[in-house]
Amino acid sequence: MTAVGTTAPLLAAYRGEPVTRHPVWFMRQAGRSLPEYRRLREGTAMLDACLTPELAAEITVQPVRRHDVDAAIFFSDIVIPLRLAGVDVDIVPGVGPVLGSPVRTAADVDRLPHLDPAALAPVREGVAAAVSLLGGVPLIGFAGAPFTLASYLVEGRPNRELPATSALLATDPATWHRLLAWVADLTAAFLRAQADAGAQALQLFDSWVGRLSPEAYATAVQPHSAAVFAAVADLGLPRVHFGTATRQLLPAMLAAGADVVGVASDIGLDEASALLGNRVPLQGNLDPALLSADWASLEAATRDILRRGEAAPGHVFNLGHGVPPDTDPSVLTRLVELVHSIPTRQVD
Repeated sequence: MTAVGTTAPLLAAYRGEPVTRHPVWFMRQAGRSLPEYRRLREGTAMLDACLTPELAAEITVQPVRRHDVDAAIFFSDIVIPLRLAGVDVDIVPGVGPVLGSPVRTAADVDRLPHLDPAALAPVREGVAAAVSLLGGVPLIGFAGAPFTLASYLVEGRPNRELPATSALLATDPATWHRLLAWVADLTAAFLRAQADAGAQALQLFDSWVGRLSPEAYATAVQPHSAAVFAAVADLGLPRVHFGTATRQLLPAMLAAGADVVGVASDIGLDEASALLGNRVPLQGNLDPALLSADWASLEAATRDILRRGEAAPGHVFNLGHGVPPDTDPSVLTRLVELVHSIPTRQVD
């Protein structure tokens, strides 16, 4: 790991400045694909690992040591703020986040607890410990976006069709907006805690928002994501907005207040840049499925993505979603070496 501080290629690319090498990191790079992670996590529940500062810090740093990626992302889970606020939620192996009871009525929203800022202490401690271990490699703080977090609250457990979420949004918009306002406040506090402890960029991750039309997004979601970004604007850190299957939503996601737009694999980076006026740095967007393809195909796709990324004022190489759990870690290491070996447009 190299001490790079504010001159890090990642931060330069996020600001749209020239870089000496293509910066690269991977969503979900910390965790399930690494044998050292599985050994360290053995016998520890997911949320307990996230809330044990020394453990979370070590897991955060593992992929930087192994792969030489240009950033770490704090090891946590999008439901951690819910747990810290006092919501009954747990990660059930093989299922995902499961709530003790769903939040589907105005009365349910009324009963949602208020976060005690002191409850965020494990998050601050974990981030601070990771920053110390990273030696200057940037740490990205992250949180689930209001829509995705609210969908887990409403559904009660993962459900890709989001039936209860769609029903609440359609039949009781007032309760919907109250719920998302509560989530937005919680999310902003979670992000600020990470920034206060040393995170140098912040990413808002919206897993399910691609299921919405642009019109529904603009009225039901964008104001709340915008509230999160506005709540951390004074920190002066790059704010990244990412969602899956969001081709049709990219301009609205930028308008919510992002400085960098993460792009999934459903659109080329050059087309995404054009949709955004070729004025915003991008992050992405290798299809994670290609990590199990032959090397020639993976290399060709990587070179094509870097070429397309030149349309934007800055580009950070990443995946179009997270690292699959069965990924061979040596492939990621080799991929990072490839990305770093390809000359940049700005600085040869």
